[in-house]
Amino acid sequence: MKVASFNINGINRRLDNLMAWLADAAPDVVCLQELKATDRQFPATALADAGYGAAWVGESQWNGVAILAKGAEPVVTRRALPGDDDDKQARYLEAAVNGILIGALYAPNGNPRPGPKFDYKLSWTRRLLTHAAELFSAGVPVVLAGDYNIVPEPRDIYVTTSYKDNALVQPEVRALYAELLAQGWTDALRKRFPDETIYTFWDYMRNRWPRDAGLRIDHLLLSKQLRRKLVDAGVDREVRGAEGASDHAPVWVEIRD
Repeated sequence: MKVASFNINGINRRLDNLMAWLADAAPDVVCLQELKATDRQFPATALADAGYGAAWVGESQWNGVAILAKGAEPVVTRRALPGDDDDKQARYLEAAVNGILIGALYAPNGNPRPGPKFDYKLSWTRRLLTHAAELFSAGVPVVLAGDYNIVPEPRDIYVTTSYKDNALVQPEVRALYAELLAQGWTDALRKRFPDETIYTFWDYMRNRWPRDAGLRIDHLLLSKQLRRKLVDAGVDREVRGAEGASDHAPVWVEIRD
């Protein structure tokens, strides 16, 4: 089973890019972030024609997450991250697909900091930790996939000082990601490539894609039931170089049935 995550950065604007990648990579499950579309604007018909059932939570202009399932319909279990009923941002969706629970997430960016956006990033991530701990202790196979907007370690970003004040690299944020892993989750990309430099995001600015000035902020975390079944993981870097591409590349994991 191949589970992927892809921050599409505007699903309708980049629908052709998404369709080309789906046809080429043929993932069984895809978690999408930054739909930038309302529920009514989501291209469910086009995705169904491509062979994918879908569940989604949309939001006008910003955010939005979806779960696609090849030849199946995701069975939705949650449409928001628990812990704050007043939080209406479309950042979390959870569904069962072929015996695996999929948590699709788009974490807050947190910039500028300090300020309310960084405070929200921290509080949202703490809520994620609380929910993740409950999922992990439930003893079911789970993949938490998405754009975490966290660079876990210095080696996960190109050599630069331009990000030193950025929310994505702050010690408090990295500590929360480390706490998540300490619960027992396996970072699939880092497990597969323990020593390599891996990027999943290249900003449009300052020629960062041609310079390979990237960051690793898209992660696939596996529960202990799936860690033993990890076959492979990777980043489809070439997708970032296509015309009209998102500033993220798809990341994926293969799990033994």
